Amino acid sequence: MALPFIKMQATGNDLVIIDDLAKPVTTFHTATPEVARKICDRRFGIGADQILWLREPSKNGADAEMVILNSDGSTAEMCGNGLRAVGIYLHRHGTKPYQPTYSIQTEAGLQLVEVRSTDVAVHMGVPDVSKNVEKISVLGKNFGFTRVTFGNPHAVIMVDDLSQIDLLELGPKIETDPLFPKKTNVEFVQVLGPHKIEAKIWERGAGATLACGSGACAAAVIALISGRVKSPVDVVLPGGTLSISWEGQGKPVIKAGTAQEVFRGELMIDL
Repeated sequence: MALPFIKMQATGNDLVIIDDLAKPVTTFHTATPEVARKICDRRFGIGADQILWLREPSKNGADAEMVILNSDGSTAEMCGNGLRAVGIYLHRHGTKPYQPTYSIQTEAGLQLVEVRSTDVAVHMGVPDVSKNVEKISVLGKNFGFTRVTFGNPHAVIMVDDLSQIDLLELGPKIETDPLFPKKTNVEFVQVLGPHKIEAKIWERGAGATLACGSGACAAAVIALISGRVKSPVDVVLPGGTLSISWEGQGKPVIKAGTAQEVFRGELMIDL
């Protein structure tokens, strides 16, 4: 079976888009955990952090439904960088090209994507933020973290020096800690200035990635709530910088950045 795909990157977060929109015969039945792992494998497949499978939305008003499959075969409710990539893809190649905005259905709800002249803005919705700082002990080290939800879970940890954080060691331990029955994304965050932070992010189901859109938003929200920075906030990630704007409690978070089509082709592995 030949499966057409588009490879995109958004701040270094690499994504495979499979377009099932308006197809007479859907391929979504092949979207199993095993297939996801094959596609995301960097030696035997295409290589990606996530697969974004687009299909006809089940809810009125959406332009597309985005189903997110992680590189380990699990699913995710939200992918902020993926929304930017899908917005650009729909703008250029979708069934309704060159619209200024697109409404995309996810497990976290309907998300609005605005394609602008220099970047793409994603309306990430209103974050659900825990009122308390919780404690976690990992590998003999103690951290305080705050839970943030954008439809998907995040544990944000503010630190003084990111260079002292071994993400590959700490990330998977925190992701799978019993405190998080459904696992969690993990963000270690350092303040660089009044409008600037840096983050190392361990993505649930994907590991250490160059960028995570919802993770960048979660990091910015906690830095803002704690009074360490002011909006808008530049979030420096290994793959680049995202701009996050937030007016405060009860207001939606707006994330802006770019995305790029890298290549396209047909996947020929046995599905």
